[in-house]
Amino acid sequence: MPLGVNRTWVKYIETGTFPDVARKFNVMRCNQCDDAPCMTICPTSALFRSDNGVVDFQDDDCIGCKSCMNACPYDALYINPETNTAHKCNMCNHRLEQNLEPSCQVVCPTEAIIIGDLDDPTSKISQMISRNDVAVRAPEQNTKPKVYYKGADQAALDPTRTAIANDGMIWADTTENHPSVPVSIGKKPTDLDGVVARTAYTTKHTPTWGQMVSGYLVTKAVAGGVMLIAALMVLLGYSDEQGSVGVMPPLVALAFLGITSALLVFDLKQPGRFYYLLTKGNWSSWLVKGAYVLMAFGLVTTIWLLGGILDSGSLLEILAIPAAITGLATAGYTAFLFAQCEGRDLWQTPLLLPMLLARAVTAGAATWLIADLVIDVPAPAAVLWALIGGVVAVMALSWMETVSHGSRHVELAVHEMVKGKHSSLFWGGIVFGTVIPLVLAIVALVVGAGSSGAIAIGVLAGLLALVGMFLSETAFVRAGQSVPLS
Repeated sequence: MPLGVNRTWVKYIETGTFPDVARKFNVMRCNQCDDAPCMTICPTSALFRSDNGVVDFQDDDCIGCKSCMNACPYDALYINPETNTAHKCNMCNHRLEQNLEPSCQVVCPTEAIIIGDLDDPTSKISQMISRNDVAVRAPEQNTKPKVYYKGADQAALDPTRTAIANDGMIWADTTENHPSVPVSIGKKPTDLDGVVARTAYTTKHTPTWGQMVSGYLVTKAVAGGVMLIAALMVLLGYSDEQGSVGVMPPLVALAFLGITSALLVFDLKQPGRFYYLLTKGNWSSWLVKGAYVLMAFGLVTTIWLLGGILDSGSLLEILAIPAAITGLATAGYTAFLFAQCEGRDLWQTPLLLPMLLARAVTAGAATWLIADLVIDVPAPAAVLWALIGGVVAVMALSWMETVSHGSRHVELAVHEMVKGKHSSLFWGGIVFGTVIPLVLAIVALVVGAGSSGAIAIGVLAGLLALVGMFLSETAFVRAGQSVPLS
């Protein structure tokens, strides 16, 4: 294994108040789940279950999408810096297949690690579990984990119940994404709700997805939204407008679809294997389903462009509904992908799908308003009303998101997004992405949609809406990964 990554590590926590204090040790590792979310989300089945039940990995099939890392509630996966593929503890499966014990069990001098066959009721491990009070990590995720802890302190199993003291830790760098509170030596931290112990030693796991993902959420919202507004124009009776309805929207949509694809590919650790999504696709993964959604949208958009070039208004009328459906699917399928990220509770919200659809309407209307600089938008008032409807929906959904009370994981993530280190991005997105565009759109309607003054105001509103959308998406993506899993 290369330096700097860990398949298994021992976490130290300290509990109690001086002089009644204790240090607890717990092994953190892959939990070999019966319902393993890493296998479900893996787009190429590079993570698979071997015949003996072990969740194993295959380097040759991994594209380095890192989705498994967000799907795992146990922080058990990492990207091997030498192979650029996902690795984790596989219970030394190469040894198990030779009827040998895993290395960690062999070297442990006190038999603190015991591995066996849970399907055999006579095995030592089965008898220990049946006769003792044992616990698992993150049981609420329903992954059916197979690593059981005997005599463990719950604070050690739940990383949201511990905090790193602001005086740092011996032997380890303070982890950026772990709660940190002032703690005096020998004192129990009490100024962070729910914290009952201090973390003395752990590992640093950095966020998996960054601005590439935030950007891709915006670019595909633009692509899908532009065609959504184009379909609206056709339904309003403007299918004969060749340049503004037949040609401009599909050109913009295809351009942003290309940018979306590029962001997806370049965010892979193995970008040369991107075609594995098609040749080795795992249909349980929404990465694979999303790839086909994007292709379907690209096909409909290309045919629309052909109809625009041929000035065939009747073809556009036929394509209006398919374009709207595939446009919405392009913008919204990520909600189902994020729902497969079991390790990130903030992303499990049922508000995500309507939020992505509202953002598509907003992005589509914003792009049409910007395009009004070079083309004559046939129904500028309708576009302004679409922008107003989109930003109002985003504002309402954002408010619901900030007041939601789900798991402790969600509450901590929302706190980081609204009041913590990502708050400037979040509130910047609200102000620049919804409030100001809403006011400007109303002013443009008052001035008179289609007038030179209204066009200038609309362009500003559109630009701010897109910038604010990127800020908001960045805050959401980062906040979702801000809560420690181990």
